[in-house]
Amino acid sequence: MNWMKLSFQNSNSPLMEQLIFFHDHTIFIIIMIMSTITYMMIFIMNNKFINIKISENQMIEFIWTTTPPIILIFIAMPSLHLLYLMDEIKCPILTIKIFGHQWFWSYEYSDFSNIEFESYMINNLNKENFRLIEVDNKTIIPYKFNIRLLISSDDVIHSWTIPSLAIKMDAIPGRMNQINLFMNRPGLYFGQCSEICGINHSFMPIQIESINLNKFIYWIKNF
Repeated sequence: MNWMKLSFQNSNSPLMEQLIFFHDHTIFIIIMIMSTITYMMIFIMNNKFINIKISENQMIEFIWTTTPPIILIFIAMPSLHLLYLMDEIKCPILTIKIFGHQWFWSYEYSDFSNIEFESYMINNLNKENFRLIEVDNKTIIPYKFNIRLLISSDDVIHSWTIPSLAIKMDAIPGRMNQINLFMNRPGLYFGQCSEICGINHSFMPIQIESINLNKFIYWIKNF
């Protein structure tokens, strides 16, 4: 169904799950507000019992003054909680440096001496590959562990984005931004540069392969 494509991608991180819950929570509040306003407008337009001499009603004024701040508190509290969670990095087992270039990504596993590579989009049109989002060198990461990502750029501003992991971090020249990554399960996850960075901006895909720790250690030893 086409309407199902309007929703979020399936989440693969606790943070993305919380963001989806917050989205549903906020949408529910908006629907309640719109329903109440619509009902009041219809009721007022169809109500013939109108007294033009009524100039004030303290109870109604108290309600419409106090209700909006209460609604904003119900929206702001989970929002602030998520903002703090997005910036929190606890005991990462691995640090990966990511650099944006025109128009490819380079990766460096800082905890190991000789593991660094460049990731380019695959141009061939084989049926086995996903068009415009498949890369020649995937980023291999273990799941169920905290990973610290350090993101920067060598030329212009890029943005390293993977929607299913709730990650979107700008890669800015001369500045190193960091973000936490935690994946729930194994699989392949895709993203793209989300900052217009030049003529080939749409050809900077990101591909992560999430594997278990034993396979990751084997990959490290045989890199």
